[in-house]
Amino acid sequence: MTTDWNPVLRAELAQPYWAELQRFVHDERSRYPVYPPHEEVFAALHLTPYAEVKVLILGQDPYHGPGQAHGLCFSVREGVAVPPSLQNIYKELQSDLGITPPGHGNLEAWARQGVLLLNATLTVRAHRAASHQGKGWEIFTDQVIAAVNDKPERVVFILWGASARRKKDRIDTSRHVIIESPHPSPLSAHRGFFGSRPFSRANAALVEAGRTPVDWHLA
Repeated sequence: MTTDWNPVLRAELAQPYWAELQRFVHDERSRYPVYPPHEEVFAALHLTPYAEVKVLILGQDPYHGPGQAHGLCFSVREGVAVPPSLQNIYKELQSDLGITPPGHGNLEAWARQGVLLLNATLTVRAHRAASHQGKGWEIFTDQVIAAVNDKPERVVFILWGASARRKKDRIDTSRHVIIESPHPSPLSAHRGFFGSRPFSRANAALVEAGRTPVDWHLA
């Protein structure tokens, strides 16, 4: 990680679980397609420096279809069909802020403004959802969450779905703000994701703390 995350997370690379995790992922890649590509596993940390994090959106697994995952939760590259959960995120974005959905699913513009698009698990075997859970990635990403929680300035943690919401006890709400709701998946979005207004609420919390709001437009 040739970013300012390196000194923050360097100690993790010396932990026993880290070597085991890397062996597991290497073995998986030798036998199956694994997403995202090796060079994009840490894309969220490269695009959003530690010093600039103002919002953390927590996903669970990378997309497990060909060409979808590129290291940012909920995001796909331009030219890739927008997945159903992201379609619902766009619907809520339009309802909340009046922003017309773009013709693509690439969220890099958010990442470059300090929105850390973090998955709890950073790799997955093709067509096998949750196949890399419980192998060590969650230990690492919990440390990422802890490091963001340690920041003295306010960060907004957006937790969608039961898996993400289980992390809320790790967040110091005397400094930070949690926005939580059901997952934007078509299976659950109607249970409270729609109408939750996470984007305007996140910006209001940032402005209240004297931080620059996020421009949620995606060109």
